[in-house]
Amino acid sequence: MAVLAAVAAHFGRDVQRALPKVEGILDDARSAGADLVVLPDAALGGYLSDLGDPDRTDLPEPLALDGPELDRVRRAAGAMVVCIGLAEAVPGEPSLRWNTAVCCSAQRVWGVHRKVHRPLNESRVYAAGDRFTAFDTPVGRIGMLTSYDKTFPEAARALADDGAVVLACLGAWPASTTDRAAHLPQDRQSRLFDLYDLARAAENQVVVVSSNQTGVQGRLRFLGQAKVVGPGGDVLARTGVKGGLAVAHVDVAHEVGRARRRLHHLAERVPAAYARRS
Repeated sequence: MAVLAAVAAHFGRDVQRALPKVEGILDDARSAGADLVVLPDAALGGYLSDLGDPDRTDLPEPLALDGPELDRVRRAAGAMVVCIGLAEAVPGEPSLRWNTAVCCSAQRVWGVHRKVHRPLNESRVYAAGDRFTAFDTPVGRIGMLTSYDKTFPEAARALADDGAVVLACLGAWPASTTDRAAHLPQDRQSRLFDLYDLARAAENQVVVVSSNQTGVQGRLRFLGQAKVVGPGGDVLARTGVKGGLAVAHVDVAHEVGRARRRLHHLAERVPAAYARRS
């Protein structure tokens, strides 16, 4: 049995202010018995202030994966496996960053994912990653998706094909900027955020641990709604639009095995039928 925790919280530009906040959240997660904690995308340094026209004078500070900031997170994690988002420098490209997710504990860095899919004008600031790779951890084989990555079924499927039984989805997912709803739960992007979490879990028969930013950064208003979703697409725990911790006790191997016992989506595919014909 593993205790899985998804975080909804606000993180801005100030990395030195974010670090003690991360430590406090990890202390709370440890008190809840968490084995895996998924923090939001851009928890260290914040996300962009505007997707339509990113302000290049207000960008997240690029951090090194072997730098003191991540080292502090790892020490705070202890035995817990922690996924966290940050901006990473791109060698030879001083004007660009990778939007990077790191999975780590005090023991080691278990995996790194650089966001592949970039919405709107995010490409002016972030370089694209080029792969989806799962990796083994003390809580099972994990794959990571960063925010918009989970819009694409192929991304989650690539991780499931690589043996991932848990998808850590790190979000900095904002409300609609063109059709604002008076209440965040009724926002169009709120519906899509939830839909993708449930669909990616059910179609791959895996557990999804989905975090998200809250609050406001520039013109963007973030949705929260962190959650843990079972392999049948059932929500096991969730937060609201404000900060919080969604915690679920899950026997991952048992639940994934049970979901796949009669109907095994990965095994029952018919690839030849999906091939494009001229």
